[in-house]
This record gives sequence, C-alpha cells and structure tokens, in this order.
Amino acid sequence: MEIDPQDFAEPLRAGLAALAADMAVHGTRRDDPTREVMAMLGDRWTMLILQVLAIGTWRHAELRRALSRLSSEKAIAQKVLTMKLRALERDGFVTRHVTGDVPPRVSYELTGMGCQLAEEGRRMIDWVNARGATIEEARRTFDRAED
Repeated sequence: MEIDPQDFAEPLRAGLAALAADMAVHGTRRDDPTREVMAMLGDRWTMLILQVLAIGTWRHAELRRALSRLSSEKAIAQKVLTMKLRALERDGFVTRHVTGDVPPRVSYELTGMGCQLAEEGRRMIDWVNARGATIEEARRTFDRAED
C-alpha cells in the first residue's frame, strides 16, 4: 500500500504512515484474517453465538433455540447457524464434537482462542452499553440537525 505523505496535512502523516505499515504487515486482501474476522464479528449473529458458547458446550438444537430466544432478530435459520459455526470452526474459534451414537450427537464449544475472542467481544459490548445514553443523545442531536 503506497501512501504519499505530501497528500496529507502534517499532523496526519505519521499516523497514516503507521496505519499503512500495520496494514501492510497484517494484510489488506479481502481474505486476510483481520478483514474476515472483523467482518464476521460485525454480522448479526456471530457475536451472539460467541457469547452463548462462552457459557459452555451446546448441542446444535439447544444453541439454535437459545440464540432465537435471545435475539431481537427472527429465529436463526439452521442453515445460517451451521454456516456461522463452520466459519468459526475454520478460523479456530470453535470445536465441533460428534458422538458415535445413532443418531450422532453434535455439540460445539469455544477453543482457547475462541474464549479470548468472546472475552474481547464482551469488553466491546460492555463499552458500548456503558455509553448507550451518550450514543443515543448523539444520535438525537445528529438527527435533529439533519431535519
């Protein structure tokens, strides 16, 4: 990524150069972990899935019911939940266990890295919750100015 410092005001140059250097190290492609994981965390189900899995090990059907009851969205489709869990498993955040029973029992739990991600997500949620009134006031102020 090329940044021409002359394109920006002096106070911004160093910060922008540092950001560009960091992005060059960690990748800027669409499939780089930073972009994909951050996009996944911003979707409408993944953070809730992580928070529920942080409670313990869940069977697929139980997890789906819990998510549907906790979410203000409609019930999560089985296909969507399976896709989200597979993506989390692919990135090393979730482990899938299948028993040899007939029918097989499938359960999911967070890996150590998944626990860490869920904790970071919880901190972000807590940060937003602590500032909810301030955010709502900023929205009202903005909306009044737009009218």
